[in-house]
Amino acid sequence: MRVFGKAVMICLLWGVASAAQASNNPQMDAAVQRINDQWAHIRYQVANRDEQYRELDVLAGQAAQVVARYPGRAEPLLWQGIVTSEEAARASVFRQLGLAKTAKTILERAQTIDPNIADGGVKMSLGVLYYRVPGFPVGFGSTAKARALLEGALRQDPRGLDNTFFYADFLNDEGRPAEARIYALRGLQAPVNASRPVWDAGRRAEMRALLAKIDAKLKHA
Repeated sequence: MRVFGKAVMICLLWGVASAAQASNNPQMDAAVQRINDQWAHIRYQVANRDEQYRELDVLAGQAAQVVARYPGRAEPLLWQGIVTSEEAARASVFRQLGLAKTAKTILERAQTIDPNIADGGVKMSLGVLYYRVPGFPVGFGSTAKARALLEGALRQDPRGLDNTFFYADFLNDEGRPAEARIYALRGLQAPVNASRPVWDAGRRAEMRALLAKIDAKLKHA
């Protein structure tokens, strides 16, 4: 299990950053999309880590307001969890685990309401937390839980950019670079999402960087 220092990039992704899908509530969809877009801006267009943390902290508060406005809906909870996870990755070492636990609780609430939301986004987001947070006795990380969740997300959207990225990263982290390469290449073949250009370009750049890392590992195997 890796140390909890590498950015938790959920967009569903994650992170997760799966695209917000239309529901029966256009006002809620618009509010969630604003959180989604601002997350992508902070994640990919704000360079300074401290500034990222400050802006994510503000955004987490805004996401909590959307959750309160639409109680019982999974969509706002998913994005509150994603933003909180991202905040955890940029927090001081003293705050990281506490924020990660908060994100886990939020995402579990979303999963209880709708486990299939956002093409597996909630499963993917929880899976990322489980493989990037240390295991017992430090944290709640679990390779087995991470694998089950990430594979569950893939079953819902087997070619999605986020789902393939995080599964490839997980496999590479687990010492399975040849398998990881298959998913990284598959993800890069996903259609461009013109409605979310910042996220799409940012995630593809991360996928290419991951693929280079995988190829270097295979070359020296």
